[in-house]
Order: sequence, then structure tokens, then C-alpha cells
Amino acid sequence: QYDATGEKAVLEMGRRKTVESMAPHVSHMGVHDHGFNNVSTYGNLLRLMKEGKIAFNEWESHFYSLALKISGAVQARRWTTIKGGGYIYSFNGPHSLFVDTLRSCRSLILSHRLGHTLQSEGDQQVSLLERAVEHMKATAKYSIFYGEGRDAYDVSGRTAHESIFNTNDGNFRCPNSQQGYSAFTTWTRGLAWAICGFAEEIEWFDSVKEADINALNIKKDILPILMKAARAVCDFYINNCPADGVPYWDTGAPDLYKLGDYLNKPADPFNDFEPVDSSAAAIAAQGLLRFGRFLQQKGEAAAGDRYWQAGLTVLNTILDEPYLSTGKTHQGLLLHSIYHRPNGWDYIPQESKIPNSESSMWGDYHAREAALYIQRVINNEPYHTFFNI
Repeated sequence: QYDATGEKAVLEMGRRKTVESMAPHVSHMGVHDHGFNNVSTYGNLLRLMKEGKIAFNEWESHFYSLALKISGAVQARRWTTIKGGGYIYSFNGPHSLFVDTLRSCRSLILSHRLGHTLQSEGDQQVSLLERAVEHMKATAKYSIFYGEGRDAYDVSGRTAHESIFNTNDGNFRCPNSQQGYSAFTTWTRGLAWAICGFAEEIEWFDSVKEADINALNIKKDILPILMKAARAVCDFYINNCPADGVPYWDTGAPDLYKLGDYLNKPADPFNDFEPVDSSAAAIAAQGLLRFGRFLQQKGEAAAGDRYWQAGLTVLNTILDEPYLSTGKTHQGLLLHSIYHRPNGWDYIPQESKIPNSESSMWGDYHAREAALYIQRVINNEPYHTFFNI
């Protein structure tokens, strides 16, 4: 918010709360969420200092940098080795690869950028960049489908929330879903994490300079993999989303058919059958915009314009009613976010048959981040990236 508006009271609150509350998240060994928790706090503060939006202070800069170094190493320690690579495993355990974790690769990338490595047994140095890349490859290979016949339901861009492995021999066993409807449908927030994650990582590898020899060598191998995955998930989102860009919570939700021709009309958060997930829209919007801009700059005007315009459509929808919260008594910003539909954790208003009208921390955050992104582009300000530290 400070980045967009210059409100110093908000900046000071963010600084204070980061110092007071975020240290446990830096050293948290039990989660796959370091990119969300620490890049969004310590990372943003260090970025603002680098961009000159807050005054440079050497010790404050070291404090943020140290937090990011440790966060990346701690996240990379959560590792399962599989045939031909490995992945950062989810909080479900070593057998579990979540598509969400793609965005936590940012924590490993920043730690690498700051010159850090993971020190393991016998003082073995583990490259954080190499672990991030192995995780990206595993996600692109196992979490994303390409219409190549992996199973009977293989449609290009279909995204598995969770991929299950045999930890004894490192073999992939099956797709799964925790927060989606099934292993063979697409939970749309997981799809959105993939859209945004692949787009950001493509931008980072494109920015790699010759001074980072390791990254430069890896770039030739990983970029085509990321590009293929990004195209697949962006196309799937567009093809399986209502006309206004806000998706229902799962593309295979069992009662979607009761909504009729739902893809060719705006989503209805107040229907009687299946909830929308505005947080998925907010996350996907940023990824669509980033990937669209990247392709435009690389000479792929038609594809780039398609994704860019799709991102604008999504953003235009969620920054207006009925998604933008305008009531004075509601604390959230982005309405109609879903947390965990299968577990029944979402609030259902008395007059409704499905969850609606509530907000989530990740929905509000990513709506604001997408708005900041497009504000900077419109105002011709420095381009907003997580790695400008």
C-alpha cells in the first residue's frame, strides 16, 4: 500500500510488524510457504530500499538481506530426491509436491542472488539456485499436463494441486488434490499459482546477467520448460474461465453443469450451486499480465496481447463490485474468496446455499499487488519484480 500511495503510517506499521512477527516464519522448517511469507515482507522492504522509495540504511538492509538468505536456505532444506531431480515437499510430508510451492522458489532465488548457499552435513554446500530449478522442473513435469496422454483426462494446462511420490524409490505415483474437487480436475487457485509462478521465474531468468555464470548456464535449459508450462496454464485458464475472468473454484466442480453456459457469461458469486474464487482471479491476473508483457517484448505480439488483455479483463472485474468490498463494516478488500471447499471451511451466509461474500489474506494481498503492478506500468515507473533487490 505504501508503494502505491506513499502513506508513511502504513510503511511504519509494515516495518514494525515484520520485526515483531515474522522471525518465526524465516526459520520455519515445517512449511512450503517461504516465498509468500518472507518475500512479501522482508523482500518488499529491501526492494523499496533498492528503488529509493525508502531511505537507505546499511543495518536495516543487512537485516532484510539476512532474513532472505536464511529463508531461502531453510526452504531448500525441505527436500525430497526423486529420479532425475527433486522438489521442495509440502507440509503434508516428503511424498507431497504442491503446485503452490512454485512461488516459494522465489525465496531460493533471492537467497542465491544475495550470495548464500545451504550448508548441509559434512559442510557440503548445496546450490539454492539448482534446487529451485529442480523444483521448477518437477512442477512443470508432474503438476502440469500438456495433452500428451499421461492419463485418460490429460488436457493441456490441467493442473494437479498435489503430486504424490514413492519416497522409497523416487517414482511418481499419481496426481491428487487437497483443496480441489479431484485429482483429475483443476483447482483454480492452484492453476493461478502456476500462472503467476512460471511468469515470474521466466522474468527472473530473462534478467540473468553474465556475472551469474551458474544461472546463465542453467537458463538455456530451464527457459523452454518454463515457457511451455506457462503457455499451457495461461491458455487453460482463459479457455475454462467465465467471460469476466473470475473462475469457479474448480473446473470440474460437480454442480457446474447446473449453471448452464457458464463460460460464456460473467461468473455469478451468488448462484446456488458452485462458488467462485476471486483470489484465484487476483493471482492469475498478475501472471497473465507478466507473461503477456514478456511475449510482447520478445516479438510474439499476438500471443502476448492475448494474455495481456486477459489479465486486464480479470483485473477490471475484481477491482469493481461485486468483488471489490465497498461496505464500511467489512474488513476485507476482495470479496468471494474461497479457502478450502472440500473441508467446508468457508463461510456460507444465511440466505445462500454456497460460500460467498468473504475475503482472504492471500486474495487481498494479490489483488493489491496486481493493482500496484499495473499502476507502475501505466505511470512508466520502474518495472515491479520480486528480484529487484
